[in-house]
Amino acid sequence: MKKVYAFLADGMEEVEALMVIDLLRRTNQLDVVTVSIKDELLVESSHNIKLYADQKIDEIDFSRGDCIFLPGGMPGTTNLGANETLMEQVVKYNEEGKLLAAICAAPSLFSKLGLLKDKNATSYPSFEEVMDCKNYGGGVVTDGNIVTAKGLGVALEMGLELIRILVDEKTAKDVAAAIQYQ
Repeated sequence: MKKVYAFLADGMEEVEALMVIDLLRRTNQLDVVTVSIKDELLVESSHNIKLYADQKIDEIDFSRGDCIFLPGGMPGTTNLGANETLMEQVVKYNEEGKLLAAICAAPSLFSKLGLLKDKNATSYPSFEEVMDCKNYGGGVVTDGNIVTAKGLGVALEMGLELIRILVDEKTAKDVAAAIQYQ
C-alpha cells in the first residue's frame, strides 16, 4: 500500500489539507499519515481550528513514503518552509522521482527549492511572481512527479488527481461518484 505523508503546520489552510486527506483515505488503498512538523501532535490552522496529527515529523520514516503533500495557507506555508528536515526530504523525493503535491501558497516552496524550473505549475495567484517555472497557471497542474494546485476552490480536484496518480483512474471516478461530484 502506497504511503502519503500529509504535513500539518500551524497556520495551514485546514480545508485544503482535510479535503485532500479525506479523499485519499476514502480509497482504502492508500496509507495517509498526517504529520505535525512540531514537537507536538496538536496543530492550529489559519482559522483557529485545532487538529491532531497522526505522528510528529521526527517519528516518521521518510524512506517508506511515496508522496509528500503540503497544504497551503499562511503562515502555514512559511512554517513548512522553515522546517529544514521537511525541505531536505522534498528535494530527496524529487531526486527519487517520488510524488510531490502542494496547494495554494505551498507550491512556492517547490519553486524556492528550484524544483519547478522546467515544470508547468500553479499556485495561489498572489504567489505568481515567486513561481520560477516553465509555464504558470491553471487549477490543478501535473507535470512529471509534481502536482500543484491554485487553492481551496480546487482542493477536491487535486485530491482526485492524486488518487488517479497513486491508485488509478477507476478509483478516482469511484470516489468522485461516491461523494456526488459530477
